[in-house]
Amino acid sequence: MFESLIIKTSRRIEMVDITEDIEDIITRNNIKNGICCLFVPHTTAGITVNENADPTVKMDINSKLSSLIPVDENYSHLEGNSDSHIKSILVGQSVNIIIDGGKPVLGTWQGIYFCEFDGPGNRKIFLKLIKG
Repeated sequence: MFESLIIKTSRRIEMVDITEDIEDIITRNNIKNGICCLFVPHTTAGITVNENADPTVKMDINSKLSSLIPVDENYSHLEGNSDSHIKSILVGQSVNIIIDGGKPVLGTWQGIYFCEFDGPGNRKIFLKLIKG
C-alpha cells in the first residue's frame, strides 16, 4: 500500500512530530504486522527517529546543525539554501519502521520527525506499507 502525507511547516528550520500521523495511516490501512517505509522527496528536508519526550532535544539538534552548517557561509549555490541541502544529507531522507500489533515499533521516548531545513511550506512524505 502506498500513501502520502502533506506536512505544513511554519518556520525555516523545524522538526515536526509526525508519529500520530503515521500511527493513523497504519491503523486506517489495517496493517497489523509489517514495515512502514517513509521517504521524503525533497532535497532540503529529512526524516528521523529521535526523542519526543523533551522538546528541548529538537531545539538542541537544530541549534547544533545550524552551528555546524550555518546559513550564511560562502556557498557557491545561489539559491541561498545550501545549508539546507547539507543538513538534509546528514539527517537523511528515509527511515524504515517495524509494525507490530498495529503500531510502529519505537523506543519508550522515540517519535518520528519530519525535519524542515528550508521552510516554511507544504512538504510531502511518501509511505510504503508492507504487510508481513
